[in-house]
Amino acid sequence: MKEVTIYSDGSSRGNPGPGGYGTIIVYVDENGARHEKEMSCGYLNTTNNRMELLGAIRGLEELRYPCICHMVTDSKYVTDPFNQNWIEGWQKKNWRGASGPVKNTDLWKRLLKAMQPHTVSWQWVKGHAGHPENERCDALAVAAALSGDLSVDEGMIV
Repeated sequence: MKEVTIYSDGSSRGNPGPGGYGTIIVYVDENGARHEKEMSCGYLNTTNNRMELLGAIRGLEELRYPCICHMVTDSKYVTDPFNQNWIEGWQKKNWRGASGPVKNTDLWKRLLKAMQPHTVSWQWVKGHAGHPENERCDALAVAAALSGDLSVDEGMIV
């Protein structure tokens, strides 16, 4: 299987408010050449957590073949459910956590579906700490949120 690293970040200008995600997919081929693909999209009314999830989702959905994926994000909201094994409990309890219903279940389910063909590991990095790809993802997310070309976040409950 090919090995890729997906960096992602989300942003919301108000919470809820206009938001966006930024994602970078990195693949180093057998000759050592680095290939990158950047993606971003802005949304009219959303939350930071929804954009954090959507950045990871879109990176995985972009892959055409099963891969070993190293997901890197500054969002513990995204990494902890996998690294702390909460997601399995949420599913067993019909998407209920320790403090009640899990928010953004539409995106959690979409993320799980996007992960299915891949072997995925999750890594948290400190945000706004000089990590080059995380900083770039943040810039992509903010630019998308501030752009005039905003989509509707269909799953956003108003």
